[in-house]
Amino acid sequence: MTDTSFPAGDLLKGKRGLIMGVANKNSIAWGIAQQLAAQGAELAFSYQEALEKRVRGLAESIGQDFLIPADVTNDDEMEACFKTLQARWGTIDFLVHAIAFAGKDELQGSFTHNTTRLGFQRAMDISAFSFVDAAKRASAIMPSKENGGGAMVCLTYLGSERVVPNYNVMGVAKAALEASTRYIARDLGPEGIRVNAISAGPMRTLAMAGISGGKTLMKTGKDWSMLKEDTTMEGVAGAALYLLSDLGKSCTGEVLHVDAGFHAVGVPDISEDE
Repeated sequence: MTDTSFPAGDLLKGKRGLIMGVANKNSIAWGIAQQLAAQGAELAFSYQEALEKRVRGLAESIGQDFLIPADVTNDDEMEACFKTLQARWGTIDFLVHAIAFAGKDELQGSFTHNTTRLGFQRAMDISAFSFVDAAKRASAIMPSKENGGGAMVCLTYLGSERVVPNYNVMGVAKAALEASTRYIARDLGPEGIRVNAISAGPMRTLAMAGISGGKTLMKTGKDWSMLKEDTTMEGVAGAALYLLSDLGKSCTGEVLHVDAGFHAVGVPDISEDE
């Protein structure tokens, strides 16, 4: 059954879409998938070969069984993925892209000294270009504007806009992802396809675990935020539901911050001894 913390309804009844990037039960992509399923969506999941068993178990737990192998660095697998989608469904209504990668050695210390040419290229390829590629393929099988068009969401983080210790090359890749979101939104807008990014605050995911000092990011994210609370999966999943459903009409080319207000704080509250 779908997690009861995700409100049920029919906002996405009759809609179908692809979720890219589920790694485990703590993945943001998985939280989003649960919320979309709770609102009536039919889902397909792409996966890397090593994660098939884990992703399949999660998908089946919410009554979904459509899984497709897809390594985003492999053009043949990406082509096969979207051909499989088209063969089974004809069209898809939405795309969720939650894929990013950078080498662990490059997610600590100095950005200038620790970033290698190969590491930079790989981070940009997997974290940014993969969305451009997926958007191109997904848009080709989305309904026409007259038939409702489609919607896409990718995931980013504040390290794209501000310097975050140890985020390094991933921050640069996320900046490229956000710029790509705007350009894709411009290109696909006339086709009735909306394209947005969600900038989520620090959360306990595999991605956060791979960043040196991740625990500190979690603590400051809560202590310095306006709401004085952690970013919740329900909040991020709810934002995705808004952007992918008809609730988000007229919203495109946007980076929506879901971080308890942390992104808007210039100077954190500091207690002073009197």
